[in-house]
Amino acid sequence: MDATKALDKAKDIATRIAAPAASKHDSEGSFPAETMKALGEAGLLGLHVPTELGGLGLGPRAFADVMAALAEADGSVAMVYMMHILGTSCILAAPTRDAFKDTLKDIAAGKHLTTLAFSESGSRSHFWAPVSKATRSGDGVMITAQKSWVTTAGHAQSYVVSTLSATGKGPTDSTLYLVDAKAPGVNIRGAWDGMGLRANASSPIAFETQVSDKARLTEESTGFKAMLEVVLPLFNLGQAAVGLGLSRATTNATVSHLKAAKFEHLGQSLGEALPNLRANLATMQIKCDALAAVIDDTVRHLESPGDLTMLRVLEAKALGGDTSIEVTSLGMRTCGGAAFSKHTSIDRFFRDAHAGAVMAPTGDVLREFIGKALLGIPLF
Repeated sequence: MDATKALDKAKDIATRIAAPAASKHDSEGSFPAETMKALGEAGLLGLHVPTELGGLGLGPRAFADVMAALAEADGSVAMVYMMHILGTSCILAAPTRDAFKDTLKDIAAGKHLTTLAFSESGSRSHFWAPVSKATRSGDGVMITAQKSWVTTAGHAQSYVVSTLSATGKGPTDSTLYLVDAKAPGVNIRGAWDGMGLRANASSPIAFETQVSDKARLTEESTGFKAMLEVVLPLFNLGQAAVGLGLSRATTNATVSHLKAAKFEHLGQSLGEALPNLRANLATMQIKCDALAAVIDDTVRHLESPGDLTMLRVLEAKALGGDTSIEVTSLGMRTCGGAAFSKHTSIDRFFRDAHAGAVMAPTGDVLREFIGKALLGIPLF
């Protein structure tokens, strides 16, 4: 399957399954299991898995396109999918990848959903610096960690868990492990009830579990390197694509409302009667197109890395967060009472958009990184 067919499948699933169920999942805070099952059956869970292991073997361009298509239907679905792809990428980057061959085959077959468990309340938005520390125990380690914001908590088959190495000396001396979701000592600590992205099951998890060295995804104390080189580029690209999907969905919903809502006494639609609303709509479209161009440029830099690649990666998420908040806010104002009363789904897009700005690296942290990069100051 090539990138075009993968995108076509994602759009079909988004239209047939994700979008019709999105409001219900948002209202109930329920997990979009039916959509994730469909993505697995379509082979899309194995987007980055090599073809020799049954995957699609596709790269960042397909990932960005699929992410935007899913986010246009349901931001929560897109986030669950993104965290799975990031977890899969960590497994693929493992120096002992052959040890995880069966897991990767199951992922490609749509039988295994994975996710990241990085964030901890003690280091907050600095997800790359866990405060938990592993202790050596037998042929492995004991992981004792309180993880927060674990997307797909309780629904994934495995978690990619970060923890400071047993011999670590500093906050970035971490190691990544693949932990079975059914392992003893893996406990979800409360239900997810967020303002936005309400269907992504982003609950805290307590890990008090023994893990074999065979489950290690990085060499000792090199987890930070994997976070920076494997996770961060795809995460930022994916978040930018989520922002694009939410912005496009809001723009499309605004178009529909301005065409359908009427001033009966004038015999005109809102869009025909009010030039200020047409101007708002034009601004929304311009912002969508600008973000799409930046995402496309970021993909090119990831496909052919150079001196500006990290700068583009940092800029993409920052712009994606800003754009989605601006466009969804403008959609709320343009559609007025119809949006406020939840008749357009724009309120959901608006709430989902605000998650990106506070999701690490936050918008403020990204600007600090970008400023450092421009001045030639090390990021860490």
